[in-house]
Amino acid sequence: MARLEDKRTSVAASPPRVWALLSHRAGEASQILALAEALEWPYERKVMHYRWSAGAIGLIRVSASAGVAARSRAELEPPWPDLLITSGLRNEPVARWIAAQSGGATRVVFIGRTWAPVEHFDLLVTTPQYSVTPAPRVLENSTTLQAVTVEKLKRAEAEWHSRLANLPRPHIGVIVGGNSGPYTLGGNGGRRLAAEVSRYAQKLNGSLLVTTSSRTSKEAVAEIESNLTGNYDFFPWRKNTPNPYFAYLASADELVVTGDSIAMLSEACATCKPVSVYDLGRATLAMRHERGRREKPGDWLRQDDFRLSAMTYWLLMKIGPRRLSRELRIVYERLLAEGRMGWFAEPPPAGPLPPLADVERTVARVSAMMSERHRDRD
Repeated sequence: MARLEDKRTSVAASPPRVWALLSHRAGEASQILALAEALEWPYERKVMHYRWSAGAIGLIRVSASAGVAARSRAELEPPWPDLLITSGLRNEPVARWIAAQSGGATRVVFIGRTWAPVEHFDLLVTTPQYSVTPAPRVLENSTTLQAVTVEKLKRAEAEWHSRLANLPRPHIGVIVGGNSGPYTLGGNGGRRLAAEVSRYAQKLNGSLLVTTSSRTSKEAVAEIESNLTGNYDFFPWRKNTPNPYFAYLASADELVVTGDSIAMLSEACATCKPVSVYDLGRATLAMRHERGRREKPGDWLRQDDFRLSAMTYWLLMKIGPRRLSRELRIVYERLLAEGRMGWFAEPPPAGPLPPLADVERTVARVSAMMSERHRDRD
């Protein structure tokens, strides 16, 4: 930690101008903000509104601001940032355009996976599911960047204490995602999830703390709420509504996370509590697929909920270019090997676990990059 503090101090006398160019996807936006906050430098949030053509512009891998809607153009004016943090297909051309407008002075940190070659960015912060080729400008972490801290958990737990205090322990936090790539969570899956976690909590004489996310379908939310039994607190996600999510993370004695989101799984692991992944797939399409077993197209008929776009995504992963692939099982295997997660309905890994170091590792890398830029400018 001392080395990290030293690197930050080297630019403390003249902190860099930082822009957080947010993504429209909640998971990507949370990672951008997590890094911006962890760097402890002042930063500006930039929220872009895009034309319909923005996605196509990203796919053709150009440096351009043409996809930005007129009402957001005023956000893209000098002085240009020293550091730009961003993520997402729509933001990729704009980030490169900003760097070009600055005359190459802006350092761009991109989170996730890029469509353009990595050489167009100063640092790519990624995770194993994207299978990015190792390179000097690539930093691969085990988990996504997240803003879970001891202080934030304590504040949330105190804020929501009266709501959760009378629920019998142990508290089992259940973090529910939704449709993602080849995986689907619809009404049938929501019903199965609610029934299984309810039986688990009752077996322990405990309580459930269940929350959904922005990606959870209305059908899944309705079935989960209708089929929860025993002692529980249920909070369906709603936009612009105070959310007890961090309070659930803080109060839970163990956590169950649907396996569709590495971001949610990373936040759960950051608590250093026992974490179990709830498998949304069935048969050879299960998330915990065993090595050597071949996936069969006919197994789509055995899933809880059928979604044509999920099958299409699966086919693209099989026959499409490598950059379309996103294999979540690689992350599961790594976290299983590290003892940071188990599978639901099996004994969770024993704790306590050491804190995640991915955020600190990324901060150190970015701080060193900006210190080097500072020296070069002087």
